Amino acid sequence: MSKKLSQTVQYLRSRNKRQPAIGIILGSGLGDVTGNFTDVETIPFAEIPNFPVSSVKGHKGNLLYGRMSNMEVIALQGRFHLYEGYSPDEVVFPVRVMKKLGITLLILSNASGGINPEFEVGDIMVIRDHINLTHANPLTGINDDALGPRFPDMSEPYDKKHIKHLRDLADKTGIRLREGVYAGVTGPNYETPAEYRYLHIIGADAVGMSTVHEVISARHMDLPCLALSVISDLGVPGKIERITHEKVIAEAQKAEPRMARLLKIFVAELSGR
Repeated sequence: MSKKLSQTVQYLRSRNKRQPAIGIILGSGLGDVTGNFTDVETIPFAEIPNFPVSSVKGHKGNLLYGRMSNMEVIALQGRFHLYEGYSPDEVVFPVRVMKKLGITLLILSNASGGINPEFEVGDIMVIRDHINLTHANPLTGINDDALGPRFPDMSEPYDKKHIKHLRDLADKTGIRLREGVYAGVTGPNYETPAEYRYLHIIGADAVGMSTVHEVISARHMDLPCLALSVISDLGVPGKIERITHEKVIAEAQKAEPRMARLLKIFVAELSGR
């Protein structure tokens, strides 16, 4: 384990003795999912040694400890991206910290552009697989054997058991849940119509500027992952409209209550309540 990682983990353990079981990363406009938390302790990213600081609107920049459905959780209100100037290693640093703090499941969320013609703005998609189109990888360089193997398997980047469980819960509660492949790109510009067509051809159902590196890092450490995308705009021929970050945040916030409800029920089932 690197000196920076060890230092950050030790600092957070010195702030409290809680043992989080689940780590949650909340993307653009989704930071208020933590409204389901009780017994909350908030630590700004800026106070945490070696932590990056989010520069993106809609990312609050806090680390939260709390309880959700009787389980100890740790959550990031915001994340870090290549387009902010961070390296892949910096982007995934919080994932490694949460793993070393003891989490056994990582739940990720993001806002993304829908490419599947059947999708609608406001849909929630559970990610079953991804395509890394960032031309970068957080595992490049000398491997840290204390974290994981040199060549980690990626045959199941997103945990199939948890995906099925989430889909069953969505069916029971009447929440429409899509399923698909997420294409991760660097950004920060949104896609051209030709790029949307290309992504559809290669098998993507949604596209965004996050998540893939975090999942690669998690799986390197043998940490199971579950990820949800809010479809904030459409990259479907005939439905492509001018998009802004403000619109992305607004659509994510509209879908947030449904995502929060689904995650609360999911975590409650994991806790045995």
